Amino acid sequence: MELEKTNIKELDRTYRLNLINSITGIKPANLIGTRSKNQIDNVAIFSSVVHLGSNPAQIGFVVRPKKKTPRDTFVNINETGYYTINHITQSMIHRAHATSANVDSQISEFDLMKMDRMFIKGFLAPFVKESPVKIGMKHIQNVPLPNGTTFIIGSVENIIIPDESINDLGELDLSTYDCAGISGLNTYYNMQMVNRFPYIKANEIPSFE
Repeated sequence: MELEKTNIKELDRTYRLNLINSITGIKPANLIGTRSKNQIDNVAIFSSVVHLGSNPAQIGFVVRPKKKTPRDTFVNINETGYYTINHITQSMIHRAHATSANVDSQISEFDLMKMDRMFIKGFLAPFVKESPVKIGMKHIQNVPLPNGTTFIIGSVENIIIPDESINDLGELDLSTYDCAGISGLNTYYNMQMVNRFPYIKANEIPSFE
């Protein structure tokens, strides 16, 4: 298959949606937890979480257009300033995917999807208890993007990681806890480490012959 811009535009809407969402490959699967000003806990799946920098430690993610009704995650983050990012394991996939449903803002997905909350003293937003890797975030800035989405930037406030999943260099091994990834909108993959390489300097590049 070979497509030019005009061909892509003429594709069936659903086909184009699936194609463009999957051509970037496997993306991280995360649940973002928030609490509303009315004490309603929200949790929703996102595949757009990206690392922005390590000093200061910052992470960003994309929220889709708000349309008529702003999304709970977006509203809660902007009203309270705190949220959590929680890795999804293979055993959590079905329930995590179900959080993409548009439910009433007064109903907590934690209860609906039978997920347990976990709280850290002094931190407002709920973590997903069964998630092996949990990150506590503080909202910094919203950046409007050209396609109508919003890029949310936050600072890393807390990190919870199993000791056996991280090595002496601080590298996380996703395969130790059956981490899941997403391709497109609804296809999930497992993660297995293939190899690990040291930092490559210009004078250390192999000949590859």
